[in-house]
Amino acid sequence: MKTKLLSFVLILTSIYFSCNENPKQKKGSEQKISSDITSVPEWSKKAIWYQIFVERFRNGDPSNDPTPKDIVGTYPDSIPTNWSITPWGSDWYKPDAYFAQSNLKNKWDNLQLRRYGGDLQGVIDELDYLTNLGINAIYFNPLNDSPSLHKYDPRTWTHIDRNFGPKPQKDIEIIATENPIDPKTWKWTTADSLFLNLIKKCHQKGIKVIMDYSFNHTGTQFWAFKDIQAKGEKSKVADWYQIESFDNPSTPENEFSYKGWANVPFMPEMKKDYIGEHKEMPYEGNLHSQSAKNHILNIAKRWLDPNQDGKPEDGVDGYRLDVAAEVPMGFWREFRKVVRAVQPEAYLVGEIWWKKWPDELMFPNTFLKGDQFDAIMNYRWYRPTRNFFADAPASMKPSEFVIELKDKLNGIDINRSEAMMNLLASHDAPRVSTSLYNKNQYKFKDKPYDDINYKIDKPDAQTLAIQEMLLIFQYTYIGAPHIWNGDEVGMWGADDPDTRKPMVWTDIKYNDETTHPFGKKRKTDKVEQDTILLNYYKTLIQIRKSNPALVYGEINFSLVDDKNDILSYNRTYESNEIVAAFNKSEKKQTLKIPVSKEGNYKNALNASQIIKSEKGILQVELEGSKACIYILE
Repeated sequence: MKTKLLSFVLILTSIYFSCNENPKQKKGSEQKISSDITSVPEWSKKAIWYQIFVERFRNGDPSNDPTPKDIVGTYPDSIPTNWSITPWGSDWYKPDAYFAQSNLKNKWDNLQLRRYGGDLQGVIDELDYLTNLGINAIYFNPLNDSPSLHKYDPRTWTHIDRNFGPKPQKDIEIIATENPIDPKTWKWTTADSLFLNLIKKCHQKGIKVIMDYSFNHTGTQFWAFKDIQAKGEKSKVADWYQIESFDNPSTPENEFSYKGWANVPFMPEMKKDYIGEHKEMPYEGNLHSQSAKNHILNIAKRWLDPNQDGKPEDGVDGYRLDVAAEVPMGFWREFRKVVRAVQPEAYLVGEIWWKKWPDELMFPNTFLKGDQFDAIMNYRWYRPTRNFFADAPASMKPSEFVIELKDKLNGIDINRSEAMMNLLASHDAPRVSTSLYNKNQYKFKDKPYDDINYKIDKPDAQTLAIQEMLLIFQYTYIGAPHIWNGDEVGMWGADDPDTRKPMVWTDIKYNDETTHPFGKKRKTDKVEQDTILLNYYKTLIQIRKSNPALVYGEINFSLVDDKNDILSYNRTYESNEIVAAFNKSEKKQTLKIPVSKEGNYKNALNASQIIKSEKGILQVELEGSKACIYILE
């Protein structure tokens, strides 16, 4: 049995995840801007992503906080008369005073009524925090004007949300003077101008910026949808949406009916034309309305080059495209051409996620051929990663993990693999610590409203140890690391809405979390920044940024031992070799790791420890549930 195990380990040791390099893109170079629209922006491979959900990040300007009239027209659209902004430091599950007036059937839906007043000024105020953290790329959740907290149901794609800028009422008045379908009439609101200033400040600090848009649907308050409601078939934009029936003015009934995304009536869906059968994604075809496409493409150009001088330095650096698989691919091909014509270094990342929830994730390769997206939000990478490190939902052997990782890279060229947005959590998934703390199936019954026994308290020390191991994997593996704002300071929370708690800052007083949504007993949890974890993130970010091998290096799984539950891999690039090793067991073990280069290897997390390789072996001692990084000096 030992002989068979050793043979298997040796076979896996020889696995290399190397793919043919795009000959038009020199690896690791700061090449000139490419005119090839299939190329991957070099900067995106070096990105340390930080995702910001503005409404919950920082309230920098209380004067622009939402009022009841600002949140009309989105779910749950039942606003109690005593509604008010929720104090930033409140106990998350403790009901707001106005909850008692709510008539919602599911009381936890009241959480969707909450607003905390986060805004762009709050982001500007914390740019030094982000710089000190070490990130160099920001992915903003939707910024477009919208009544919801999440902004995926816009009133308009043209403007930044009124409550994210300094003068909401003035912005309403500015927008009212425009003809929304005519770009020549578009103006800049105070919120728009503040965002342009934020882009400038980010670029000055070496931080790239991408915006999030969902061109699959809008909100019911969107100007085009309201025009159709008012004018019916006579509307100039009547062909934009999937209208099932128009109202007949001659009858007392309202026959107006339309398709809402995921059957959500607050998100009317754009009309699409399909080529052939469209029984499952991805779909060939396009958006139906040329007018709608023109509008979207003008929106994209507006933020890529705001002053339209042919120099896109003052604009955003790309887009994250929501529910991208539900939009026919012909549109994304057109979209890429237009975007790259304006900004040749723009990064396009698609939300390519579920094929069949909650069991099957979509194979993204069709979207990654160079004509649509540069990368995807890599939920596919996280599911086996969580499975392996947290034994969630069941244990996974090191050899099985390696096979899963290889599968996730299969058929994707190395440039796009290196540009993947490798995320552990997001606005649509539990906080990483909570995800590791619970052992449920990924994205299934992962909140207390679906499972009353789901653990909502602060994760324990063992979970933190698992998280630290996983982070070493994230920062040493192929693909660009991503941080969901707050994970770096130890925030916890179940799936939406609990993953969207307001950011924890050192200068704000937070109430202890003592409330359970269903009145169950729970321990008291103090809400504060975990500064030790924050410094751990900072260290890993600097390691990643200082070592090109962690961006461009080939990967060799040098030790895969199922019996002892240990794993290591080497990243090599030019003269640099880096070893990442993991001891998943609970006991201290000695790992004998094959290396390709002789010399001294420094512990990246403890610079005073240096180990010399001997006869092609690096011998490392690791405590249980620990990982390490060694770098050839």
